[in-house]
Amino acid sequence: MLVLSRKPGESLRIGGDIKVTVVSASNGQVRVAIEAPDDVAIHREEVYERIVRANIEAARASSEVAKSVPSGSKARERVGQR
Repeated sequence: MLVLSRKPGESLRIGGDIKVTVVSASNGQVRVAIEAPDDVAIHREEVYERIVRANIEAARASSEVAKSVPSGSKARERVGQR
């Protein structure tokens, strides 16, 4: 892990297309502005963890649904074609 010190108004670059600027720092809280391409997802850590858990649960549920369709049935063939 890289640890950097920045003052308000100062920035850092991640790769060539992501810029993180410290907007303010006071009372133990830091505000940052992030400039990144539209295809780069940016989430707070706790939100990202919820997304990952939801995706795992959705995949697990989808797998259980596929397992519940009788083998050799037309419905199972349709599920597999998606």
